[in-house]
Amino acid sequence: MRDLNLLIGVTILSCLSLVPVGEAQSKSETKPNLGLSEIDNTIIRGRAAEAVLWGMAAVNTDLMLQAAKKAGADENEVVFWSKPPDWRNQTLTPNPDAIYFMVFFNTKGGPVVFDVPPASSEGSFTGNIDDVWQTALEDIGPSGIDKGIGGKLVITPPGFTGKVPDGLIALPSRTYSGYALIRSALLSHSEDDIAKAVAYGKKLKIYPLEKVATPPATKFTDATDKLFDATIPYDIGFFHSLARVIEEQPWIERDKAMIDPLKSLGIEKGKPFNPDTSVEALLSAGAKDAHRWLDRRLDTAFEPYFPGTHWAVPASPDLVKAGSNGYSDPDTYPIDARALTYSIGYVGIKRLGAGQFYLLSGRDKNGNALDGGRRYRLHVPANVPAQQYWSVTAYSRQTHGLIKGVDRASRSSQVSGLIKNADGSVDIVFGPKPEKGKEPNWVPTKIGERFELLFRLYAPTTPLFEKTWVLPDIQLIQ
Repeated sequence: MRDLNLLIGVTILSCLSLVPVGEAQSKSETKPNLGLSEIDNTIIRGRAAEAVLWGMAAVNTDLMLQAAKKAGADENEVVFWSKPPDWRNQTLTPNPDAIYFMVFFNTKGGPVVFDVPPASSEGSFTGNIDDVWQTALEDIGPSGIDKGIGGKLVITPPGFTGKVPDGLIALPSRTYSGYALIRSALLSHSEDDIAKAVAYGKKLKIYPLEKVATPPATKFTDATDKLFDATIPYDIGFFHSLARVIEEQPWIERDKAMIDPLKSLGIEKGKPFNPDTSVEALLSAGAKDAHRWLDRRLDTAFEPYFPGTHWAVPASPDLVKAGSNGYSDPDTYPIDARALTYSIGYVGIKRLGAGQFYLLSGRDKNGNALDGGRRYRLHVPANVPAQQYWSVTAYSRQTHGLIKGVDRASRSSQVSGLIKNADGSVDIVFGPKPEKGKEPNWVPTKIGERFELLFRLYAPTTPLFEKTWVLPDIQLIQ
């Protein structure tokens, strides 16, 4: 960065007192006297915030990959959970009512085959394959490209000019790496059904295309009971992940405008990312700026799905459209919307609504933030429009991960002991303590921690989309 580091080193203390990391500027601070060096610092901090927004989806992917490696799974292998995830799975808004299989692929050595088993009475998948930027390459399973009959999907690297054998499905990727999130259908939380879902999931095979005639065994690593932390670090850690992505992946044409801004932050292809302490401070400050901005927007950025409620699809229509067509529209690139969605969740879906549907809320009926120290009731009307199952999960509003240390995080239609009302509806209670006699319907929260809810519908049906079935807001009861 030429003489920029020297300028930063001389002025860092004045800069950090000029622009605080906290929400508000201290009253004791004086009005800034902007000189050239302070302008440089201001620009770097602003570019850092923009880099966080632009790079969110890719960093989200990298963080999950690093967590998989810590759990013992490498690329082109499978990491899975042999039982529904608990709070130790600190990905963003994971589903504790599913059996997860994840594959982080790398095609630098050549095309990689996803060998998907056919859906049957033994099980089925709801799955999605994404590139590093979480742009959907395809969905798999009954609602995916294989339509449930299975098949061999071949992910090809950027610039691939070879031939994919007849009968195999080619999925060109603009990045060398990416991942697949695969949910093996879980009928209930019984030990037998969990074992059945795990056994079906292990029918998945991953291997190089060059070995398609004699596939080697696929390695499976069980991450159950291991801390799998992929929550977003709004500090220097974010930029270490981003630098790793920039170094390992090719530039996509749409993103080349970021080459110079990232270079000014010390992130440049072919060079190590090694910022000094002064630059680290500015980058961390910029990351916190981005975090505050995203947090402020979260409650208002999404349109209510059901009029008059706070339930919303946690992705803007622009992002859903752009993601499904690979950001191919030359006049639209919803970076801010992408950052917001991938700061709270993960996985790009080609056909949102076909296999699964999500509704997010962090507010009660009166519009107040959900408080983990209070007690709430969610009334789930009868005849939920989901052919497979529905579930509702509580997450930490701060991290968007499962609330740490709680015994369970959700209730779903898969739970055999769930108490139903006479009309078939269900009342779910959230709070630090259950209602007496309603323990099977209770989801614990933590005193002193805000929370948010995600309502899932798997294999959703027409009444959801026509909105003849409506999910009401959660209500404060104590």
